[in-house]
Amino acid sequence: MKLFLISQRVNNDYDTYSDAVVRAETPEEAKRIHPNGTAVWGDAETEEGYTLATWADPRRVTVTLLGEAIDPTPGVVCAAFNAG
Repeated sequence: MKLFLISQRVNNDYDTYSDAVVRAETPEEAKRIHPNGTAVWGDAETEEGYTLATWADPRRVTVTLLGEAIDPTPGVVCAAFNAG
């Protein structure tokens, strides 16, 4: 399991996420994780736009490898939310 920084610069308004640190096996898996910790790209909620309004399409997400994770559970470690 690896640690990745995921970020987006598409939705920069209030009530959006800008970045998150996530645990995932691959950069592609990391791109599919929503910083809210509950949605994954492909979930009905994301496809309907509810969580997409607070994040970005995975094709627009930048992924940077940070290192190895000790915890083998995929998911969000921390996230930056721009509350309005």
